Amino acid sequence: MSLIQISHLTFGYDGSCDTIFDDVSLQLDTNWKLGFVGRNGRGKTTFLKLLLGQYEYRGSISTSVAFDYFPFEVAQKQRNAVEILQDLAPKCQYWQLQRELSLLDVEEEALWRPFSQLSSGEQTKMLLAALFLRENHFLLIDEPTNHLDMPGRKIVSRYLKKKRGFLLVSHDRQFLDDVVDHILSINRKSITIERGNFSSWQENKQKQYAFEQSEHKKLIKQIHSLETAAKTTANWSNQVEKTKVGYQDSSGNKPDRGYIGHKSAKMMKRSKTIENRIKNAIAEKESLRKDVEKEESLKLFPLSYHKEVLLELRQAALRYGEIEVFQKLSFSVKRGERVALQGGNGTGKSSILKWIAGKEIPLTGQTEKGSGLIISYVNQDTSHLNGTLKEYAQNEGICYSLFLAILRKLGFERGQFDKKMQYFSQGQKKKVLLAKSLCQKAHIYVWDEPLNFIDVISRMQIEELLLQYQPTMLFVEHDAVFTKKIATKFVSL
Repeated sequence: MSLIQISHLTFGYDGSCDTIFDDVSLQLDTNWKLGFVGRNGRGKTTFLKLLLGQYEYRGSISTSVAFDYFPFEVAQKQRNAVEILQDLAPKCQYWQLQRELSLLDVEEEALWRPFSQLSSGEQTKMLLAALFLRENHFLLIDEPTNHLDMPGRKIVSRYLKKKRGFLLVSHDRQFLDDVVDHILSINRKSITIERGNFSSWQENKQKQYAFEQSEHKKLIKQIHSLETAAKTTANWSNQVEKTKVGYQDSSGNKPDRGYIGHKSAKMMKRSKTIENRIKNAIAEKESLRKDVEKEESLKLFPLSYHKEVLLELRQAALRYGEIEVFQKLSFSVKRGERVALQGGNGTGKSSILKWIAGKEIPLTGQTEKGSGLIISYVNQDTSHLNGTLKEYAQNEGICYSLFLAILRKLGFERGQFDKKMQYFSQGQKKKVLLAKSLCQKAHIYVWDEPLNFIDVISRMQIEELLLQYQPTMLFVEHDAVFTKKIATKFVSL
């Protein structure tokens, strides 16, 4: 067992007034299977890069282990996978690679294919296997499930459950529950460590949230009382000082100005001391309020369609050149249904959603979309997002103030609104697409992997929203908990 000792870590980006980490001290055990959670944009990836030594910071990080980061860019992808993996873990034997890949359900023959020809899921599994074969290394695993379908997530979670010595950033609650034994949580103004999995952390967090809300109300009252007291003490010396000039008692005697001046000075010094003490108390109580996470309710504007069936596919088929993706697919989406499209990567799920959204897709068979159907579409891809939020809202024809209000509820800080979207994190970009959809009045909401990169708190907010408003939906999502809660119907490809 060895430790990662973090002492008084302080960091902020050049040119920014905000400090991302302020005097953070932590002690991590390298035997832990550590889950890392928190809102998008709070600094999870930045924290990993600080551990890797990629940024300058104040404070210290000391450990006897080396850090490895996943995912990373692979050079010379045209080489066979086995060559790349042996470069990553030069001390491992071939039989060890075979053993690790068998645990990940990857066929041995895949080792002898060019790395570039492997699926994204195969690449993920192989790179994880090679990194775990490196001795005295602690893995920093950043959202490994983004390119994995549900079966792939189960395989990788089963594999990681047998390992230890890693810090895992993931927003998939089931994945975290299956894998980790500690949770590192990055909050609004603090970082905390707790033993257990995501569910136990969430249960404790809800209890803490309820307690903090109760304390929050008390703090507001106390701050108001302290502010009133501060004003009162500030008036003490002023009142005494006024008696020096133009004052006489009922007998017409004028006061001793020297005595009053001395008394006024003492009173002023005392009132200043009390005032400073009150200001410090207010500042302390304000700081307690700053770490309270707000989980505000969202709104949606679903429209009711005049027919029961909104869209239908009968004996539909999809072919790209010589490649047949699927055939004889039949399903419908009726008013009020929330339909989950399921299937492995490459089975045509996204193509169906794109066709519904009006894209040119070579879909054949009997396909019908209701006349006048208003569709709100969330694309899987965020690479097209650039420019300001205001420009985006104008281009999409949505209410800018509502758009910003939704983003605030999804965890955006106000300072983020002035930045250009190309500098947002992947999670923040996905929230932009979701917020746009939530601004739109639609008969059907068509969402393609809407939760990729989205933090856990926001996922639960979106779940509550959909369960409350019950819009008609067709969606693809690999988060098992979300899909189980939201879907009223499943279509398997």
